[in-house]
Amino acid sequence: MRKDIHPNYREVVFYDTSSEYKFITKSTIETSETIQWEDGKEYPLFKIEVSSNSHPFYTGKKMMLDTAGRVEKFNRRYAKK
Repeated sequence: MRKDIHPNYREVVFYDTSSEYKFITKSTIETSETIQWEDGKEYPLFKIEVSSNSHPFYTGKKMMLDTAGRVEKFNRRYAKK
């Protein structure tokens, strides 16, 4: 293999900011922040907004959308004058 062409593949901590859930996995993502993990080692940290711990599909929690209000708002905005 050629040197200096492959990304840095290492363990990274992903932090779900919406549910404060953290998990560690291997990744090539570049980060500027670090965090100390439970084993005492320091790992790169990458913050995410949605993970399997907070996504409605995996948690079973449904989000209710106000579709009637959106339709009325659209009709008011684009109604013929």
